[in-house]
Amino acid sequence: MIPLVKVAMPEKSVLLPMLEQVLYSGMIAEGEAVYEFEREFAKAFGLNSVIAVSSGTAALHAALTLSGVNAGDEVITTPMTAEPTNTSILYCGAKAVWADVDPASGNIDPQSVRDKITRRTKAILCVHYAGYPVRLRELRKIADQHGLALIEDCAHALGATYEGRSVGLIGDYGIFSFQAIKHMTTVDGGLLTIADPSQLDAAKRFRWFGMRKGVPRTEVDISSIGYKYNMNNVTATIGLAQLSHINSLVQRHIDNGRFFDAVFSKTIGVDFARCDTSGASSYWLYTLLSNHSRELEQLLIGNGVSASKLHRPNNLHSIFESASIDLPGLNAFYGRLLHIPCGWWVDEAQRQQIAELIQRG
Repeated sequence: MIPLVKVAMPEKSVLLPMLEQVLYSGMIAEGEAVYEFEREFAKAFGLNSVIAVSSGTAALHAALTLSGVNAGDEVITTPMTAEPTNTSILYCGAKAVWADVDPASGNIDPQSVRDKITRRTKAILCVHYAGYPVRLRELRKIADQHGLALIEDCAHALGATYEGRSVGLIGDYGIFSFQAIKHMTTVDGGLLTIADPSQLDAAKRFRWFGMRKGVPRTEVDISSIGYKYNMNNVTATIGLAQLSHINSLVQRHIDNGRFFDAVFSKTIGVDFARCDTSGASSYWLYTLLSNHSRELEQLLIGNGVSASKLHRPNNLHSIFESASIDLPGLNAFYGRLLHIPCGWWVDEAQRQQIAELIQRG
């Protein structure tokens, strides 16, 4: 079976000596390896102020808190995502307000966002779903017009760009995930980007019980809530090893995705997700669109190729309010959606096999 997602690890000859060194260094919690990983990751993707944390969800919680989201506030968000995007809003005591999605991409629709703004709205949370950048220029304009924070969930989109720069740079905050099956993994982990560097100290306190690292515990003063959200030296070391080959790995996703784009642009009965002309996808998953998605899924699985819708729209979960809201764009997209493998593990013969199966189907 060609898998839909797969864990990527560096060669043993690269990773194991690095891990042995850190494991027996006497310092395995947050330390210099974490700070080196922050610097090297920022350099690799052209980011500015960043902090590494224990998960992408922790980064989202931090971004929402730094945005001033509190109990009773509203965050306009997308239901077309993994659940932690939106359960993080509940951590703050706030309400997730569903915007509709663009049926061409599955991403949040800027016009629907504009329509959902109320006096309680504090932030806009967008997701670059499956690696396809959202219409960031429009969302940035809406956020600025209404004095709202813009948070980019880039968990699916490592290596994706908008206007020639990494995603995560146009929002006030961006988050990346290094969970097991993402483009790049540290086993688990995440990273927060912050547009205003004056908030770095508050973010670092948030990830460590409200305390500042490096200050003797007998001298610290906790003045705000914090959590144990820090990354540790072991996972950071895996991240440092991953950075040595991440560009070629992401490029393989992109090459496979563009191959499928070229093939399916000439195939009757199927279409594929598209972002606006300023965005370039990193194709964490390839997003196929077809009125016969269920039949194609069965065909692919029957021939040894994993295929799935992967996520359940979050508005269907009873934990969220307004579960019955009408979202025609989401319904149109989800009904036609089918994810197929396009990652680094898919070789040229396999991608040709997948394309031929879909063309026949």
